[in-house]
Amino acid sequence: MPAPRTLAALTATGIAPLALITASATPAGAHGTLGDPVSRVAACYAEGAENPTSAACKAAVAAGGTQALYDWNGIRDGAAGGKSRERIPDGKLCSANSEEFKGLDLARADWPATRVTAGSYTFKYKVTAPHRGTFNLYMTKQGYDASKPLTWSDLDLEHPVATKTDPAAEGGFYTFSGTLPERTGRHLIYGIWQRSDSPEAFYSCSDVTYGGATAPSEAAAPAPSAPTDEQITADADKSTIDHGGMDMSGGKDTAATPEAADKPHESPHPTTADDHPSQQLAAQGNTQNLAETGGDSTTPYIAVGGAAALALGATALFLSARRRATR
Repeated sequence: MPAPRTLAALTATGIAPLALITASATPAGAHGTLGDPVSRVAACYAEGAENPTSAACKAAVAAGGTQALYDWNGIRDGAAGGKSRERIPDGKLCSANSEEFKGLDLARADWPATRVTAGSYTFKYKVTAPHRGTFNLYMTKQGYDASKPLTWSDLDLEHPVATKTDPAAEGGFYTFSGTLPERTGRHLIYGIWQRSDSPEAFYSCSDVTYGGATAPSEAAAPAPSAPTDEQITADADKSTIDHGGMDMSGGKDTAATPEAADKPHESPHPTTADDHPSQQLAAQGNTQNLAETGGDSTTPYIAVGGAAALALGATALFLSARRRATR
């Protein structure tokens, strides 16, 4: 067989199977959502995906279905790259412009809401697989109207209530401090977790109310609660997202610590002085190590090795058959 044809045969019989098997070898990683104050998706999931109790959560399921609640930790944009504001249109912030999570964008003033007061606040982000990156939490401005679709201009993007890069996770949570501004009435905290080892970003909407008289529209809204680890474990087979990689037993999540990574990485999306403040904050730590993304890190490499062996075997059989045919 001429050399060029031999090379083509090797490509067809060896490289193609290798590429196909390698592509399916890497598991999808799960991520998380704001657990305190509880996000909309977490609060509705905690009520029960099939039969939520609050009117707002019932409406969310009616609009988008139950799968969004089982996939509570998967509100994301895989190509955000620090440009969330450009990629997510007004009115679709809570779903991150995802059709699956569109029920979370419903403009209502009766979403389950956490009672808060101005001052220091300890935020807890429920995480099911760790990634390096920066958290930025923003609150709506005074005058926010929950009965209208949430827009970027509703958020005080110049003054995040919390910013944290690469916090250590423990007990299934990233925990970091921030400061809630003076507000009155109902508001919303919008969370953006921009990875530094990938363009991917995750999003959450947490409804809060400041102390004082309860508005009539909020009278029937229950106080939210976060889903328990037992509930998450029991429903894992109903989720389309991998929940591996984290210790949900309350112990320290060593896989989530910065020391667990060992490869340097530079962000493919550097920012400039002209970038929006949220993009600048999201890009902090671009030269930090790669994240552990959950699960056994050796799994993809074992699969690749097996794929290579199969590809070589197929190539040998092909060449043997061609020699016999030529003779």
